[in-house]
Amino acid sequence: MTPITDHPSPSEGRRGGALNLARQQRFWTRRAATWDHGAGNNPGLVKVVDQVIRSAKATPEMRAVDLGCGSGQLTLTLAQQVGSIVAVDISQTMIDLLTEHATSAGIANLEGVASPIERLVFPDGSLDLVVTNYALHHLRDRDKAALVERSHRWLKPGGRLVIGDMMFGRGGDSRDREIISSKLVLLVKKGPGGWWRILKNASRYLLRLQERPVSIDAWTQMCRAAGFDSVESIPVVNEAAVVCATKA
Repeated sequence: MTPITDHPSPSEGRRGGALNLARQQRFWTRRAATWDHGAGNNPGLVKVVDQVIRSAKATPEMRAVDLGCGSGQLTLTLAQQVGSIVAVDISQTMIDLLTEHATSAGIANLEGVASPIERLVFPDGSLDLVVTNYALHHLRDRDKAALVERSHRWLKPGGRLVIGDMMFGRGGDSRDREIISSKLVLLVKKGPGGWWRILKNASRYLLRLQERPVSIDAWTQMCRAAGFDSVESIPVVNEAAVVCATKA
């Protein structure tokens, strides 16, 4: 079930969209080894992965895809629960690490694909499950919405989209403000190193250069607008939540 990977994203008609993809590819290729060794040791990230797996409700006959798979923290577990899974990441280095881990674990029902998520296309009605964890906040907002719409088309009736990610907005509600405040307090306590991170992350947050999280409500609205029948949101840890949507 090899996807088509030459579909342009809504952002790529503009020069900034293409530059963003190139920047993301370089960034994750450089971080591949560090992410591979560190992701499993992050307690918050582990909790989100566990919730994505529970919400996926995987069964052995399912055909699944993991978007932004990294080196396989989510993929390798799901591969043991579904019939087949395609793992997609923008970095070939990440896919190579994932393939190594799958081979070592004796997992043979997994296909790795190096591609930007924004360019990915599957045949309509060909999938039972689309999952993603801590990847979609890197997409531009128009690409988030376009991906949710495409996922709805890819899924069979009864299929599920499960999104695990950092989910908070721009301080428009009490949850946003609580998350932002807690992050600031934590970094202030770290001293000069934390103060530097506040300055660095503030520019990223205000200009939305690297990370572009949106709120739980925004993801819920995107799923409903795409035509999903049942949409559920599950807060997991301070900044992160899981949204799962089912196609009628």
